[in-house]
Amino acid sequence: MAQRIMVAFDTSENAMRAVEFIARAFPKEDEITLFHVLSDPAVLCEMYSPEFADHFTPQRNGFFVLEEKKKELVQDAMERAKALLAASGFPEAGIKLKLEARKKGIARDILDEAETGYDLIVIGRRGLSAFAEFFIGSVSHKVLSASRQVAVLVVN
Repeated sequence: MAQRIMVAFDTSENAMRAVEFIARAFPKEDEITLFHVLSDPAVLCEMYSPEFADHFTPQRNGFFVLEEKKKELVQDAMERAKALLAASGFPEAGIKLKLEARKKGIARDILDEAETGYDLIVIGRRGLSAFAEFFIGSVSHKVLSASRQVAVLVVN
């Protein structure tokens, strides 16, 4: 029976390693969704507070250009990941790309999406030291710790 697998995806090497692992180890009938949480620049667009105006307004256009470029980079990386999965035998119709604007926070948004009917979350482990991860955390750690409905596989 085919599983619905969500890959928490970003442009990191760890995310691509997670995709490579799926390509090698999972049945080709599984449905794969590459899921990315975008930052929400619209919130910053609404910042008209006098305290921020002098600092933010002059850089505003440059910021939005960078955000659009980041979105393009994510989409390109997702297309490469999709091509890798297709080349390994997954049917293209079973590989979906999904970008969502950040709502609650990256980890919480991943978990909310996962609870819409996925069987497994696959996520790359962030390259923090154990010490740094203990104090500041990572998205993979937060997803692993907080997931109650969906199994989580962390790929090193």
